Amino acid sequence: MKICVIGQGYIGLPTAALFTRNHCEVVGVDVNEKIIDNLNNGIVHIEEPGISDIIKQSLENNVYKASLKPEKADAFIITVPTPYIVENYSCDLSYVITACESILPYLEKGNTVIVESTIAPMSTDDIIKPIFEKAGFTIGKDLYLAHCPERVLPGRIIEELIHNDRIIGGVTPECSLKASEVYGQFVEGELMLTEAKTAELSKCMENTFRDVNIALANELAKICAEIGVNALDVIDLANKHPRVNLHSPGPGVGGHCLAIDPYFIYAKAPDTAKIIKLSRDTNNSMPEFVCEYVKKIVKKGKIAVLGVSYKGNTGDDRESPAYEIISRLENDYTIAIYDPHIENPDFVEFSDAVEDADLILVLCDHDEFKNMDYSLISTDTPIFDTKNVIKNSPDEFKVYNYGNIYELNL
Repeated sequence: MKICVIGQGYIGLPTAALFTRNHCEVVGVDVNEKIIDNLNNGIVHIEEPGISDIIKQSLENNVYKASLKPEKADAFIITVPTPYIVENYSCDLSYVITACESILPYLEKGNTVIVESTIAPMSTDDIIKPIFEKAGFTIGKDLYLAHCPERVLPGRIIEELIHNDRIIGGVTPECSLKASEVYGQFVEGELMLTEAKTAELSKCMENTFRDVNIALANELAKICAEIGVNALDVIDLANKHPRVNLHSPGPGVGGHCLAIDPYFIYAKAPDTAKIIKLSRDTNNSMPEFVCEYVKKIVKKGKIAVLGVSYKGNTGDDRESPAYEIISRLENDYTIAIYDPHIENPDFVEFSDAVEDADLILVLCDHDEFKNMDYSLISTDTPIFDTKNVIKNSPDEFKVYNYGNIYELNL
């Protein structure tokens, strides 16, 4: 089977890699010429365990190539970004539409087209299907169209693409069946066949569920800071209940999924989706909350920011709340940023970041921050740990977190 994967990012590249490892020929398409050149030379641009080795092996075996243009194939998988439109929170399908139009010259009867990109409910039926019908195809008869969203965790993408159950949302039952045959090449989890619109809403709700629960934890942290209670103790004790699992509060919510997908539901029913919107507002308020307490700890000087990835031990900084926090602080403070998982010429090494710092601000839960070299840090420098990762700091250091920031209000 030949597969053409449109988009070679955090989802498209691992997906392409797994198809090559399972006896498929793959063309990975991207609009970024530098990414294409690097991939064809075995240089992978995302930090994810296992992918680099698979791509290098597939290049040696001549079963993978990266290209700026699609090619004829048996199946086409679209994995391009879907941001939201700020004015009304609706799903921006422009990249998906462009990707669909780009494959039209290469489509043949009997092909399968799968949209993996997270999209708003009804997008496949109302917007994507007409693109192919206008080109002369009959969906479910001579072209098979489905929405099959990914549901993976950065840092575990390869493992979860293989083992997680997969939602297969066809426009027709025949479309679902054809799409399941594509994923059957490597997916070992259950292939759950359903309608496209059900798959779309299921994916959005998976991330909305998590966003709402994080918002509850973040709201608790704000309440506790206001009334003088240790939020971390509250969460620890409440979670001893056999049916309670409060999440951990943080500096906000990032990533392409949780920070965006709930808006797709809200935009479809804004008068009804009140909890969803309020949760988004709560999580979006956390950078301001962090900055408020930064200013209570230190009025001026240098802040060493540790971590801008939205998720620990990855280089994924999409929609990271760290950037808003930095933006809010940089006019009043000197900012030095250290993130061992992100290459950025403006970032510095740990020793340079913490040198002469007036505050150390932890915004990510990388393992490197759980065991910092405290010998490089002045004992007069307070630490504000917004991710609750510091467990073993020497006694002479003052560490603030969501358990004790209420002390700053006393």
